[in-house]
Amino acid sequence: MMDEQLARALHGAGLLSRETLTQAARSRRQGETLARALLRMGLLPPAEILRFAPHALDDAPAAPVAPAAASAPEIGSAERDNSDLEGEFTVEGADGAADPSQAPVVSFTNELLRIAITMGASDIHLEPRANGLLPRYRIDGQLRPGQLLPPDLTLPMVSRLKVVGGLDITENRMPQDGRFRASLGKRTFDFRVSSLPSLHGEKIVLRLLDHSSLVVDLAQLGFGATDRAAFEAMLGRSHGMILVTGPTGSGKTTTLYAALAGTRDETKNVITVEDPVEYELEGVTQTNVHHDIGLSFASVLRSVLRQDPDVILVGEIRDSETADVAVRAALTGHLVLSTLHTNSAVAAVTRLQDMDVPPYLIASSLAGVVAQRLARLNCRHCRVPVPADDPARLENSAALELAPDAPMWRGSGCTQCGNTGSRGRVALIELLHVDTNLRRAIMDKEDSDTLRTIARKNGFKTLIDDAREKVVAGHLAPEEAMRVLVGHEE
Repeated sequence: MMDEQLARALHGAGLLSRETLTQAARSRRQGETLARALLRMGLLPPAEILRFAPHALDDAPAAPVAPAAASAPEIGSAERDNSDLEGEFTVEGADGAADPSQAPVVSFTNELLRIAITMGASDIHLEPRANGLLPRYRIDGQLRPGQLLPPDLTLPMVSRLKVVGGLDITENRMPQDGRFRASLGKRTFDFRVSSLPSLHGEKIVLRLLDHSSLVVDLAQLGFGATDRAAFEAMLGRSHGMILVTGPTGSGKTTTLYAALAGTRDETKNVITVEDPVEYELEGVTQTNVHHDIGLSFASVLRSVLRQDPDVILVGEIRDSETADVAVRAALTGHLVLSTLHTNSAVAAVTRLQDMDVPPYLIASSLAGVVAQRLARLNCRHCRVPVPADDPARLENSAALELAPDAPMWRGSGCTQCGNTGSRGRVALIELLHVDTNLRRAIMDKEDSDTLRTIARKNGFKTLIDDAREKVVAGHLAPEEAMRVLVGHEE
């Protein structure tokens, strides 16, 4: 009877869904009460249970809480605070007053951008189709369709965005790029605009950059305590090269900016070379490359070295010339941070070798490599245990090298997460510290497998290891971990 009363009270208070309570009841061990099951599974802390049933935990000593069910630390960017977004959406330097006939289009476009901001979108796609204009919003890495707009709005809205983005509205046969700044409430946003001719008109994609959303806390990005301490130690060096690797969209720039936040102060000259500058950082000199006029990463980097820098951020090492200049800068008393497109941390060594950087220079300059992927977090509001009889549990357990009865969680879908089961993202991290043994192996031109074996002996954890820990901790669904790790080099 007490279990039924507790279940009704918790459901009535909106703390747990009916599905979650049913799952908890089914997972009770012999002689275990619902309260004990909820505590063991970590669905509620003891204080919440006792608020509704003061004597529910009096019958036996408190059961240990499984690691997967423990109150999850704040990692990733799951919760969005929109309390400071009240007010009018305004675009700097643009309004609809000059042409009253355009006022409805201006208002409609502004409302569409405002919706994207409140939803936490990183990109907005406006796709012309035969039957209208379809807006789609990229949220937590997934595109979500909006409401199809009438065909007669396609040209006016595209023209409006081209005007505010500084694009040529008379040119609709060539791709164009631009940008503009807007504000909503107390926050400021930058929009990068890209147009592309398509069958039914120009497609517009806007990248939304929220100045207030830049995460500079390594723990919140997804770094564990050990990796965070090791990475901060690397950033404390006076010279050397630190690389962040991963595919496009894996959060490399965010990690670099977080690293800069830990290194910049009034005693250091920090300069970045980017393509393009995404976020403005106070106290940092930021430079854009311009390929059209021959201002490449390598050429700007050579000029930066004459500016007496302490820390240099190079947006990306794309070619042999940039790699050579960056490595030699790291050898001559500068801390160099940059990115590479490789699948793993160890592969960064062979990638530099492919760029014709001599092994002895790599061994002497490379301080460490971070490889990362972005994975979607389980929604904290609808997270439920994966049932023991779930058909995919055995397969996922084997792939992640987990015990068949290891705790696993996934989001069931709710209004908070748009019924997707996920909300926010977190980085899966592997951190390679280049020590004496690895330097010797790099100079001997050992292959990636040998380098990985040497690193493993010194406690190196791969992306799969980090994913396994985050699955057991309840942050990731096992299916999400497997999706992200497809093609990863173990």
